[in-house]
Amino acid sequence: MCGLWSYQSDATDLPDFDLVFKEIIHRGPDNTKVVHFGSVATLAFHRLAIMDTSHQGDQPLVDEAADVHVVCNGEIYNFPKLRAQYEKTYSFTSHSDCEVILPLYKEFGITKMNHHLDGEYAFVIWDNKAKKMLAGRDPIGIRPLFYGYAKRDGKIMFCSEAKGLVPFCDEVKPFPPGHYYDGQNFVCYRHFKQIPPHRDSHEIILKNIREKLIEGIRKRLAADVPIGFLLSGGLDSSLVCGIATKILNKKIITFSVGLDHNPIDIRYAKIVADYIKSDHHEVYFNKKDTLEIVPALIHQLETWDITTIRASIGMYLVCKYIHEKTKVKVLLTGEISDELFGYKYTDFAPNGEEFQNEAIKRIQELYMYDVLRADRCIAAHALEARVPFGDLDFVQYVMGIPGEKKLNTTGIGKFMLREAFKHDAIIPEDILWREKAAFSDAVGHSMVDYLKEHAEALYNDKDVAKAATKYPHGTPYTKESLWYRDLFEKSYAGQGKMIADFWLPNKTWANCNVSDPSARVLPNYGKSGV
Repeated sequence: MCGLWSYQSDATDLPDFDLVFKEIIHRGPDNTKVVHFGSVATLAFHRLAIMDTSHQGDQPLVDEAADVHVVCNGEIYNFPKLRAQYEKTYSFTSHSDCEVILPLYKEFGITKMNHHLDGEYAFVIWDNKAKKMLAGRDPIGIRPLFYGYAKRDGKIMFCSEAKGLVPFCDEVKPFPPGHYYDGQNFVCYRHFKQIPPHRDSHEIILKNIREKLIEGIRKRLAADVPIGFLLSGGLDSSLVCGIATKILNKKIITFSVGLDHNPIDIRYAKIVADYIKSDHHEVYFNKKDTLEIVPALIHQLETWDITTIRASIGMYLVCKYIHEKTKVKVLLTGEISDELFGYKYTDFAPNGEEFQNEAIKRIQELYMYDVLRADRCIAAHALEARVPFGDLDFVQYVMGIPGEKKLNTTGIGKFMLREAFKHDAIIPEDILWREKAAFSDAVGHSMVDYLKEHAEALYNDKDVAKAATKYPHGTPYTKESLWYRDLFEKSYAGQGKMIADFWLPNKTWANCNVSDPSARVLPNYGKSGV
């Protein structure tokens, strides 16, 4: 994770610029640089050194001949191939994976260069000859990027987190994933809305799921710093850990988190850790930790969504431990599998077409929910997140599997993903077929109860009834959600539209018209919570 900030004007006399820019230094404490291009542009960067940790990898990276400058928060996984392609025609000055953006821009321009990038990234380019500021973001939005227009002159600004723009812009918006900014307009270069369904046989589908996920993990194991793994004991993170152990053929470092009493997942994580023989760390927290962290957490998360906040508490605290107690700087996680293969509420999808439409919607919105949670919790502690289930080739393929094949017809969710690895023995058999609990519940059911009890003491029913007048967009509908929204507004007053809505199951489906986002309230939760 790194933190970028840019402005198509001069930032030297912006009020409190240094203080505002320092608000995102957690994303990159290894090096800070601010470059002014006279009165026409400013590029600023906080670096977390992952690839080429020398000062040669510091940003902005520059093409001196073309007078083009780039800041990029991300990892370009196909950079070895791209570097080899350009080595005879371009003079690289570092071994940073992000430097390949410069020869790509030189050859293809902003309109075509993104098609050649395989990675998780957000970048801003300043073309000093053309006097143009350009930008792009990966198709899933794994790396964050926001934009706004300065109050004082209407010029565009970009930042990795909204907190770096709010003091200077009336309205801050998420940069749409899979888009680039050409200096005037935002243009979509890739989406997952209309992927033609493929008609591969069941055996070929399983083979491709297996091989493409393994390759997605393999790409993400390259780093010049120590790598760790978040391990919940559920299917997704366990597969990532098991596959990585086999690829690396050595002991990996794993971390699990739970309340100091009754955590669901921590005991399953231990089973996996023992099986793969990892260097395993268990992190515990209590009621006091839960309630104390919420205000700072919401400031870091930049959201008011109930699900995101609940699920972030354990993740934030385990990442805090990793930053303070270990040398790990990169974390692999299991996010995005639910949106691709289905979760508890998609068991109620009435048909394959509706399952597919829901998957498309969730993938397109992930940057506001699970992906946001992973980014902010991890980056808040100067760590980098890598998300193998978000590998573009893997996502493209799985989204092309017809929806009817992904419906839960066996009573076991994500059946195809499980079946794809049933012969590998890389994780315990019981874990491969285990129904995972919702993350916000799995750290311990009582955590959510603590949050609700605290909100009950802060608000009454009249407060909730007045919420629609106070917050017409994303109106809080419980005392808990009102608490979160009030905290959000303290940092991001009037910016509530950065989040589209509450993350909730599809209410038009049977059994899914619920008001609490926890899968615990669904009738099919069953053994997931034990």
